[in-house]
Amino acid sequence: MPNLRNAGPAAKAVAIALLVGAATMSGAAAQAPSGLRLSGQWFRFIMPSLPAAGYFTLQNSSAEPQRLTGAASPACGMLMLHKSIHQNGTERMVMVPSVAVPAHGSLRFAPGGYHLMCTQPTALMRRGKMVSVTLKFAGGTSLTAPFPVRNATGK
Repeated sequence: MPNLRNAGPAAKAVAIALLVGAATMSGAAAQAPSGLRLSGQWFRFIMPSLPAAGYFTLQNSSAEPQRLTGAASPACGMLMLHKSIHQNGTERMVMVPSVAVPAHGSLRFAPGGYHLMCTQPTALMRRGKMVSVTLKFAGGTSLTAPFPVRNATGK
């Protein structure tokens, strides 16, 4: 880190912005529930007029179960927890209020199952970009991480 003691206000502001941005995009937020690890995160984005879907795996190495209660992203007008279900020969999606992450277990959000539903994707949601997502947990804790945006095939 360069010495900013004699730097002007603009240089200091740029340095602070870069540090905040790096901390936000580097992975878990400081308030993340103990024992939780996020991996394999990404968004499937097709076109701005359609919802985007978010996928990831949460591993819980602690002896206590955790409960995922919501999500937020500046790249989405609204970001909800959803689940695809097969019923009477058809597939449909339903919103779920929360999802358990078992103690010493994992939870997978994947195509055809649980997923994040991003309605009204903003201009931030573009293939090849990274978008910030905050996962919210019971008890008021959260985990913020970058999600790469990919096309319909996951590339």
